[in-house]
Amino acid sequence: MEKNAIRPVTPASASTAPATLIERCADRRCPILIPAYRPGEALASVITELRAEYSGPIVVVDDGSGPDFQEKFYGLHGEFGITILSHVRNLGKGAALKTGIAYVFTKWPEAAGVVTADADGQHHPDDILRVRQTLLETGDALVLGTRAFDGDIPARSRFGNAVSRAALRLFLGQNLADTQTGLRAIPASLWRSLAGIRADRYEFELEMLVAAKHLNTPILESPIRTIYEAGNKSSHFNPLIDSMRIYFVLLRFSMISLLTASIDNVMFVFALWLSSRLLMAQICGRAVAVAFNYGIVRKAVFHSDQKHAIVLPRYLMLVLASGALSYGGILLLSSRFHMPVVAAKILSETILFFMNFAVQRDFVFTRRRAVRDAEPLGSLKSSLRTDAAHVR
Repeated sequence: MEKNAIRPVTPASASTAPATLIERCADRRCPILIPAYRPGEALASVITELRAEYSGPIVVVDDGSGPDFQEKFYGLHGEFGITILSHVRNLGKGAALKTGIAYVFTKWPEAAGVVTADADGQHHPDDILRVRQTLLETGDALVLGTRAFDGDIPARSRFGNAVSRAALRLFLGQNLADTQTGLRAIPASLWRSLAGIRADRYEFELEMLVAAKHLNTPILESPIRTIYEAGNKSSHFNPLIDSMRIYFVLLRFSMISLLTASIDNVMFVFALWLSSRLLMAQICGRAVAVAFNYGIVRKAVFHSDQKHAIVLPRYLMLVLASGALSYGGILLLSSRFHMPVVAAKILSETILFFMNFAVQRDFVFTRRRAVRDAEPLGSLKSSLRTDAAHVR
């Protein structure tokens, strides 16, 4: 069996699941998905309270919790009629969410979306159902269950959210109160893009916000209770490793831009040395930089899967405009202020960096909604993993 295979779960108790309860699970418009790794008693408590008000599908992904937890998952299936998917080994929260989303879409392709909630009791059942209802009412928005972050909140949670909020405000132009919430209602229109995201751990949830931005999917915030157990003991979040993964997502554009600028400047200096012609040096430097930058930014930063015929003309328009402005800035700084040409170029490009980023973020690589809505959702089936066995 491959390392990343999904292990079938076929307990003997599966046949004893209450048929009457399963028959009641008629509302399949927006199933509830809960990724779980070595869960405590909070998972059973949440499902018990959910079942008191909600008879629709609940899918729990056992992310490689191991043999010691099989009985707990089997018991949840037998008592509440929920679906259990199981990874052979721990792959990460993002991988568990993608496995669950793949199953939901394959099982209920007509669903409007899926609600994700954590297994550690941080999300009150009433809030889960409220976020679900918001998606059903809006139809095509990513709904975030937003915590207030006031009162006695673990320092690592408060700090992590504050940093990611500030970074998202800069990089995505969005001011979200809670960027790391696990309570989300994900619309069907996002599924295809989420399936293609490579992140498998906590950074997947941040990548989801990036994808929503560049698919022009509205993001709504629904206030929820802020619930933490003492010391946040049940959390499997590693403050150092997982935080680095999350912040790397936010730093990608800066790192790629710095590398692009270095290539541009090296070629500029080399061409200027060869020809002593400023305009020719500017064109050569920009041409080489563009050849490197376009493909990697399109895929690695903005997750764009639009056709080159749509994106490339916008990108080239930006290149021409910023190149002309940069050239004008070099002439101005070098002639009027007697600044060395290379220093003038670096200063001009630095000033233009933020403009270039904002235009790429909001114009070049952001879909127009009419284009996105025209795509058939059925094409997602071929890109999602559908080999997840489940308890029947």
